[in-house]
Amino acid sequence: MSEKSSVGVGLLGMGVVGGGVARILSEKSSLIQGLVGGPVALEGILVRDPQRSRSFDPPDGLITTDIDDILSNQKVDIVVEVMGGQDPALDYILKSITLGKHVVTANKEVMARHGPDILTLARKKGVQVLFEASVAGGTPIIAPLIRDLVANEIITIHGIVNGTTNYILTKMSKEGMGFEDALKEAQALGYAEADPTNDVEGIDAAYKLAILSTLGFRARVKDEDVYREGITRLTAKDFQYADELGYAIKLLAIAGKENGGVQVRVHPALIRKDVMMANVDGVLNAVEVQTDLAGRVLFHGPGAGDMPTTSAVTADLVDIARNVIGNVVPPAPIVLSESIGVRPMSELETKYYLRLNVMERPGVFAQILRILGDLQISIASAIQKENDDEAQRAEIVLMTHRAGEAAIQNALKLISDLDVVNEIGNLIRVEEWD
Repeated sequence: MSEKSSVGVGLLGMGVVGGGVARILSEKSSLIQGLVGGPVALEGILVRDPQRSRSFDPPDGLITTDIDDILSNQKVDIVVEVMGGQDPALDYILKSITLGKHVVTANKEVMARHGPDILTLARKKGVQVLFEASVAGGTPIIAPLIRDLVANEIITIHGIVNGTTNYILTKMSKEGMGFEDALKEAQALGYAEADPTNDVEGIDAAYKLAILSTLGFRARVKDEDVYREGITRLTAKDFQYADELGYAIKLLAIAGKENGGVQVRVHPALIRKDVMMANVDGVLNAVEVQTDLAGRVLFHGPGAGDMPTTSAVTADLVDIARNVIGNVVPPAPIVLSESIGVRPMSELETKYYLRLNVMERPGVFAQILRILGDLQISIASAIQKENDDEAQRAEIVLMTHRAGEAAIQNALKLISDLDVVNEIGNLIRVEEWD
């Protein structure tokens, strides 16, 4: 690497986060220069609409709509991608690396789907790619997995990694709100998008879990490998019954390594109330990493928001800039194992909560127990919660001992076919902490 007395930055995207990064580089230039050992200056900013009004006005001559103005600029050492989405962000990231430029990105979709390939290319080209802001916003988790816990074998990862859904579930749990009302409030406060699909269906959380699993287990895990369920089937009844049974309900991102493979899943889960994760409320995020040496390590803080994300992006930028100024060969990206596969969801074994709406008549419970027994599913508790004498309907809540996912899914099909079963209200997995 050649010695440099300053660092040039090309910024891709000038939205809220991009504007925040530009502002920090301008307003805190002296502080950053002191941290880095030399000036760090914007050399170009890629935007779609140069006429758009922005919260921060960069110096004249930096705005461009042509990516080549950034990539061909020899003064640009670091490309900061905060455009979001896969296209054209992925193409720009790959081109930047190929040209020998370091990259900072907040793009969870790109890193979840193409992270292993990006890191492999970065290794070949001898550049750094940092992406702290792609998971949990301003709460550090990527860097600890790459650096601080590198001597540890990661056993499990449990995370609440989507602030929108955590806010909705908190409202449903604490205030008895229905899903639709809680969602509308989250949208009114700016926590949820007009189209909340990525959040409420667990897509966003699956992106983040793929990234965490790739780093934690050194495995090639993509978002499509993550089993995913959202929160739209949860009702006030589920929160009421969970509370009575001593549980909270959270949308969890869960990964664990066993028998040479990694199992990755995102779904609502019952958690005992005395577990710290059960008490992470509102828009906060938390990630707990269980390791062989350090034990359980918890990262807790703001998962989203303009300034936390801007903070994480700027920290990565400063980290790389120090290496550029110091003429330090960047540490090689992690080496991924080709032998660690993804275990299917059907191999999961856990406890289950099952809510059924059934006909109020003799022998119903016996028919359900017969199906479960034939599939080696043992019942820990069974409660008849509601009776509608006029309609001759009742609601049953079952809690199982540990059982296999494949057996449970088979049982659901058989139970739903019974004439005496009106509806399978919900099935929620129970996540246990040692």
